Amino acid sequence: MVEKTYKDGFSEHLFEYRNVEKKKLTLSLSITLCVMFVELIGGFLTNSIALLSDAGHMFTHSFAITISLVAIIIAKKPPCHHRTFGLYRTEVLAAFINGLFLLIVAAVIIFEAAQRIIQPKEVLGFQMLIIAFIGLGVNLASIVILHGSHKTNLNIKGVFYHMIADAVSSVGIVFAAILIFITGWFIIDPIISIGISVLIIYWAWDILKDSTRILLEISPKGLNADIISEDLKKQFPNIKGLSNIHLWTIIPEMIIFSAHISLKNNNIKNKEEFVFKISKFLEKNYNIIESTIQITDEINVC
Repeated sequence: MVEKTYKDGFSEHLFEYRNVEKKKLTLSLSITLCVMFVELIGGFLTNSIALLSDAGHMFTHSFAITISLVAIIIAKKPPCHHRTFGLYRTEVLAAFINGLFLLIVAAVIIFEAAQRIIQPKEVLGFQMLIIAFIGLGVNLASIVILHGSHKTNLNIKGVFYHMIADAVSSVGIVFAAILIFITGWFIIDPIISIGISVLIIYWAWDILKDSTRILLEISPKGLNADIISEDLKKQFPNIKGLSNIHLWTIIPEMIIFSAHISLKNNNIKNKEEFVFKISKFLEKNYNIIESTIQITDEINVC
């Protein structure tokens, strides 16, 4: 059986945009894997828990990018008769998974750092510093590659925060390496690692909140049905009220709205044109790409 697909201008534009993101993620993955192996080997050679923890974070970073790449490939599968919204939500699910992985990474780092605080081990500060600078350079390169895409795509945002966390980790490791080289205080290594973990938890929580909001079909951040209802009444004076209002997000770029609208009078000759104007207003002012408006005679409206 041949599966009939449904395409529109927005989907085609989104797919083209995702192709660019796919290339960026692939490049970032290649760079990250290289640095991960450098830090892993360097961590064992210098006996640095900070380098090893950063290498572990690099691994989850690589895993996060892989998840995002797979999500983009799946999400590009066009809508059809039983997937009318397509599989865009796969990207949101990937962001949620990446957020969970960030929490796991932070927990492992804190545990290992606590062990090092109880039983400090000697760290080769100079070698640790060199490797940390290499890691920092690569992290900054990855951030530059994906900068901008994270603002509109929650999936990319999850990966981007992984990169930011990596960069902060590298800065922390550089700072720790300098202090260890100068003072010989090996306990600085696990203390810096704990500080890095706190930042990772903060970013992970932000990603989890945004992705959970979408998966539970809660209204987009900063927007709700009452705001739109009042705005529509002001813009279209003939609207008496709205009922059965639904506002949700497929992905951050795809906001959907539906409502029943009652009119103060039925003198509008072309109701289809009236509904069209409402849809264009919602698209222009709220970035609502799809709206379903039904004219009704209901009395109990808001």
